[in-house]
Amino acid sequence: MAFSSLCTKPFLASSTSDEALGSLSYLTVTKISARNLHFSIRKSAPRKLHPNTVNVKIAEIQATGSTFGTHFRVTTYGESHGGAVGCVIDGCPPRIPLSEADIQVELDRRRPGQSRITTPRKETDTCQIKSGVAEGVTTGCPIMVEVPNTDQRGKDYSEMAKAYRPSHADATYDFKYGVRAVEGGGRSSARETIGRVAAGALAKKILKKFSGTEVLAYVSQVHNVVLPDNVVDYDTLTLEQIESNIVRCPDPEYAEKMIAAIDAVRVRGDSIGGCVTCIVRNIPRGLGTPVFDKLEAELAKACMSLPASKGFEIGSGFGGTFLTGSQHNDEFTIDGHSRIRTRTNRSGGIQGGISNGEIINMRIAFKPTATISRKQNTVTRDKHEMELAARGRHDPCVLPRAVPMVEAMVALVLVDQLMSQYAQCQLFPINPALQEPMTLPTPEPAGIPL
Repeated sequence: MAFSSLCTKPFLASSTSDEALGSLSYLTVTKISARNLHFSIRKSAPRKLHPNTVNVKIAEIQATGSTFGTHFRVTTYGESHGGAVGCVIDGCPPRIPLSEADIQVELDRRRPGQSRITTPRKETDTCQIKSGVAEGVTTGCPIMVEVPNTDQRGKDYSEMAKAYRPSHADATYDFKYGVRAVEGGGRSSARETIGRVAAGALAKKILKKFSGTEVLAYVSQVHNVVLPDNVVDYDTLTLEQIESNIVRCPDPEYAEKMIAAIDAVRVRGDSIGGCVTCIVRNIPRGLGTPVFDKLEAELAKACMSLPASKGFEIGSGFGGTFLTGSQHNDEFTIDGHSRIRTRTNRSGGIQGGISNGEIINMRIAFKPTATISRKQNTVTRDKHEMELAARGRHDPCVLPRAVPMVEAMVALVLVDQLMSQYAQCQLFPINPALQEPMTLPTPEPAGIPL
């Protein structure tokens, strides 16, 4: 692509000698065209330039996209068919009891090959804690958790090295980077979420220990099988109910219907999507920050970063658009413990971007798995049209394995927000008339209808 000549624009460049460290260097782009690119470098502060000139001062360039969180920071690494995948957790408080068994419980819920309705890839996903734990407790230093890849079949991706899978990240990775890891989709594979789930296991442990906060998710829709809202009691829902069947729906009757729907497309080499519902109980009040860091915005970003996620709603969600204000508003009341509560919970536990102490509830939509064995039209990397029937081992429906992924991302958001709230609003004495100590045990919430 040809470019016309541009006005002179200085940018900060790296110093060319040790003597220049600590001073600013400016890279001046004098002309950009289709045939040439001219640069000049000067180490002194720039003189007054043409009014159209733009000065850009860059203090630091960081790798993007693989780190999540501000105070409780998680960086995931590894690729689907590389040597290993995992995460590095920074900012974890010290003296939190932590073992590989604590993390393995959650990884076992996420791992492949756990039932006939998940991918048949055989991985034990056995984790190893490489750093940050001594004598069974966290040290306050970075924690590294690693899981080796053991069941790799790179030959299954020979055709996909040449052609793009429809609706997969194959094409966009090439469009962005000009190169990609073909086997398993590299970083676009759901195998990347191992690091998230490992970090989420620690986050859930901190939340439970500090404030009794519980994060539970379950499958509430598979294709056209939709679990009615009034079937699940948010106050009494247990992990055992969710894990009682292979689709992770707490209602046995609807679980059988969902499994049958997945089986029907599995044998045809096709796939279907659906929704995961996630609730948070015993959440401290005050989490979330106006204006751009609202709690629901942070939760939406976290959940929408998961592979195959396509939609997010909280509380009444899109259904609330059919109500009037008088129908939708959550009226306030005083409960038997002299606490301000809401009679209903259409806000989903968040108002003004800040948690109000009620149960947080959200729904995340996941598309049908993109990689299917049925023939589809596509194009090759060298721009020839063809048909592709993908080989390999893939989930006919991502929902059952997405449940622990959603829980992990929600827990990571809440721990990060908990640490932020404690630093800003609990460092000095609180206003007891309006605020609660964050560590104060809260009574069991009464049932509040949507």
